[in-house]
Amino acid sequence: MIKGRILIVEDNEDNLSLMRLLLERDKYQVLDARDGVEGVRIAREEQPDLILLDLAMPEMDGWAVAEILKADFTTSRIPIIAVSAHALPKDRDRALTSGCDGFIVKPFSIVNLRSEIERLI
Repeated sequence: MIKGRILIVEDNEDNLSLMRLLLERDKYQVLDARDGVEGVRIAREEQPDLILLDLAMPEMDGWAVAEILKADFTTSRIPIIAVSAHALPKDRDRALTSGCDGFIVKPFSIVNLRSEIERLI
């Protein structure tokens, strides 16, 4: 039984593969995008239950993606968790101000990732 649909927006293949593996083991259906532009498109088309969003990406960064999705009435309800190596308090504050509902620092703890996902789904 699928617990929910999660979109991973991540340009690093290793990070994407790791998150996909963990989520699929936890019975989530996984969608993925490798840049912000593709992430916005897939979020609008697929309406996932949650988005895991890298902040530092080509084409469009995660902060811009969060702002666009939260400003669009069709995607504004989708919870977004920023998953980023940008670990300074100002980066976390900027992510939350941009519309992210949670923030996890890379490298992430599996327990913390699961906890944040369960909190928001």
